[in-house]
Amino acid sequence: MAGAAETLTIATVNNGDMVRMQKLSEDFTKANPDITLNWVTLEENALREKVTTDIATKAGQFDILTIGTYEVPIWAKKGWLVSLDKLGDNYDANDLIKPIRDGLTYEGKLYAAPFYGESSMIMYRKDLFEKAGLKMPDSPTWDFVADAAKKLKTADTYGICLRGKAGWGENMAFLTAMSNSFGARWFDEKWAPQFDQPEWKATLTFYVNLLKEAGPPDASSNGFNENLTLFNQGKCAMWIDATVAAGFVTDPKQSTVSDKVGFALAPNTGLGKNANWLWAWSLAVPAGSQKVEAAEKFIAWATSKDYSALVAKTEGNWAAAPPGTRTSLYNNPDYQKAAPFAKLTLDSIMSADPTHPTVKPVPYVGVQFVAIPEFQGMGTSVGQQFSAALAGSASIDDALAASQKLVTRTMTKAGYIK
Repeated sequence: MAGAAETLTIATVNNGDMVRMQKLSEDFTKANPDITLNWVTLEENALREKVTTDIATKAGQFDILTIGTYEVPIWAKKGWLVSLDKLGDNYDANDLIKPIRDGLTYEGKLYAAPFYGESSMIMYRKDLFEKAGLKMPDSPTWDFVADAAKKLKTADTYGICLRGKAGWGENMAFLTAMSNSFGARWFDEKWAPQFDQPEWKATLTFYVNLLKEAGPPDASSNGFNENLTLFNQGKCAMWIDATVAAGFVTDPKQSTVSDKVGFALAPNTGLGKNANWLWAWSLAVPAGSQKVEAAEKFIAWATSKDYSALVAKTEGNWAAAPPGTRTSLYNNPDYQKAAPFAKLTLDSIMSADPTHPTVKPVPYVGVQFVAIPEFQGMGTSVGQQFSAALAGSASIDDALAASQKLVTRTMTKAGYIK
């Protein structure tokens, strides 16, 4: 490879951490002048669709893919990814947080390197809680959250903001994690869909009513980025979403309420499961790539301990470092001091259990998703039904019945249901 110039085309998501990586990548190209970077940055649903199509058809459009904990084991099993065992002597893969690393490992090998890891939690306005005479428990129930949201709603502020935009990784990530805390599950032990069961009806009814009574008017079109903007503008008293958002809502450069934010565990209903998920946005190399060595160099740079230090130095703030991937970050006193959410993020990640995600037993692995290839299509279709129920263009009963029907059809066709 020496002397030969190469261009790496990188597909990534338009989240704040990735946008920052793109800005800081000059640090990488200075050290590797023979490598040029070409960025394709897309909204979450669009990225998933494009990357999945590209790899499934072996189109070879990208040299590095940003994919998540859902895709990695499935695609590794299909032989679609290159195993990342050559990330350099000082990469220190053992420093990667165990649940995050385990999710990106297939048959003992790492197939993607985590850029940031996350669970989910409550972010709330301490000043508004105090004004209303409310105290947020460390581990609140959904009833407490709903009651507080209604009390906190004013002409200027929504009581709560939650994902409503359809997509298996948008509203269904939130709703699947929420349903786990209500005792629901996607499938019983024989892969029979469970949307016709009372636990799902309780979940969806609670969610729709909560947003209708205390949320923004167009909640069905809001995903992660839209809610982040609302929260940072001071328009949400509470927001339940990815722990990675903590670094943005406490950043005075981005948030008008940066000094007023408190954090708590994702809610529960007392059944022993909190509504928190487990995810990592990660970098992977598609099999058949002609530029594996250059791609591995970039991935090693972007997911290293040095990269975290570079972010902290550039931003003048350790709290801006990509969270949720390395144990060493959480042992770093500078990070602990700068990031009031560090312990809660780590606790949430460590408590999410993909092998036992639900109250009742299930045949699948995955907290806010079901780790089977068919889930991507089903999750998005169900997400569209639930988004319609939130928008008021379908009833809750109709959305559940339609979901039950379409998931049963897919699972029968795929041979899970005999």
